[in-house]
Amino acid sequence: MIVGAGFAGYRTARVLSRLARGRADITLLNPTDYFLYLPLLPQVAAGILEPRRVTVSLSGTLRQVRLVLGEADRIDLDARTVHYTGPEGDGGSLSYDRLVLAAGSVNKLLPVPGVAEHAHGFRGLPEALYLRDHVTRQVELAAATDDPASCAARCTFVVVGAGYTGTEVAAHGKLFSDAQVHKHPMRTGMRPRWLLLDIADRVLPELDERLSRTADRVLRERGVDVRMGTSVKEATREGVLLTDGEFVDTRTLVWCVGVRPDPLAESLGLPMERGRLLVDPQLRVPGRPEVFACGDAAAVPDLEEPGQYTPMTAQHAWRQGKLCAHNVAASLGDGEPRAYRHRDLGFVVDLGGVKAAANPLGVHLSGPAAGAVTRGYHLAAMPGNRVRVAADWLLDAVLPRQAVQLGLVRSWSVPLDTASPELARVPSGPGRQTSGDEAAEPAAEPSGSRPGGEPEKRRPGPRPPAGPHLAPGPVKRTDSPAGPGDPAGTDNPDNPVQGDS
Repeated sequence: MIVGAGFAGYRTARVLSRLARGRADITLLNPTDYFLYLPLLPQVAAGILEPRRVTVSLSGTLRQVRLVLGEADRIDLDARTVHYTGPEGDGGSLSYDRLVLAAGSVNKLLPVPGVAEHAHGFRGLPEALYLRDHVTRQVELAAATDDPASCAARCTFVVVGAGYTGTEVAAHGKLFSDAQVHKHPMRTGMRPRWLLLDIADRVLPELDERLSRTADRVLRERGVDVRMGTSVKEATREGVLLTDGEFVDTRTLVWCVGVRPDPLAESLGLPMERGRLLVDPQLRVPGRPEVFACGDAAAVPDLEEPGQYTPMTAQHAWRQGKLCAHNVAASLGDGEPRAYRHRDLGFVVDLGGVKAAANPLGVHLSGPAAGAVTRGYHLAAMPGNRVRVAADWLLDAVLPRQAVQLGLVRSWSVPLDTASPELARVPSGPGRQTSGDEAAEPAAEPSGSRPGGEPEKRRPGPRPPAGPHLAPGPVKRTDSPAGPGDPAGTDNPDNPVQGDS
């Protein structure tokens, strides 16, 4: 039984199915029917790639694995049972002989006033689709207004967090918004402004300083306002108040400060390390030999740096998934268990266009050379859709991007404080149990003048009456924000795969 189909869960299922060769029943529980390749998500938000390009069908690539759609609500370790809620609100339970917990991570929240109400994260496909629509809408509304102040506010985009995700979102976003006003006679004089904020002293603080300097230079040359040592003190409907005292008028606040482990791991009542389930080097949970954990949900000892744990990145999740599959097989008598060891062979950061920063095998690269290495790496690392991704890149190089609003994902359906960023929130239907915040979601939405908002008249009103035509949404687990002192928090960046080798 595997819970979660992120980098760790997907790799575990794929390798284990090959090792089992039909001799075991393998079940994968996941809220969606696809594996999401997160590193290319900024390109979806920037209109380079179509959404399905960064997804890989679970049933199509894991043919010997039973896929169950749903969210794990509770795990009974003594009864060896996983209780879950399906996509239509119906519940169920699954039994197991071996359990692999690979539930992943969610947006990291900080106790900053107004952020939960006025910001949006960047962890799932719905959030990327929303951001693409939102940026397009703000540029179009700015072009239509006669108020210079309103135009400037709508053309101002604030990204908080200069790790992998925030850096790439700002880099791609600036190119995307600039393309919408470039050579457009009705938008002459419009200047989209992107701010990248972080309390760290440099961009990409977790990487080599040379990569950081390259990314910083590219961002500044492109026109991104990079402000280190600065963050958001308060978010309001009209904009954001920065920690240096400046108030920035904006309608867009993108929250990329990092991730925290999925709350499911903490609900087990087992020993934890900053919200992650403690495991031994063989990825087993001490005292529970039938339970394994890997990826962001697990605190795996770093044998290369004694006393430390491997960071929450996809290069570790992907490798841990492979090892976890071998060790699960070993626990059933097929082979010998092995400890997790790793060696980083380099990192890549996509900065949009032909620009990137990379250091494969320790060789520092920038510009077009780094861009070629970065795209080559992503094509090699993706478990599917390589030809389609390459085709989209080719078309983007020779054709203008289609900057249109599809309106498929609304602001209220992708709240920052969700335990399921891979799912867009939907109106409740028959038999749906909702938490207090969900019940009030439409009425609690602020007006379209808030960062990340939409025109008030286009927002849903009071929740419509339940009926057979409304599909109930998934039941959410109770989730609480993690502050700087919260053991569930983590300072690791949220774009996981960029350093995989």
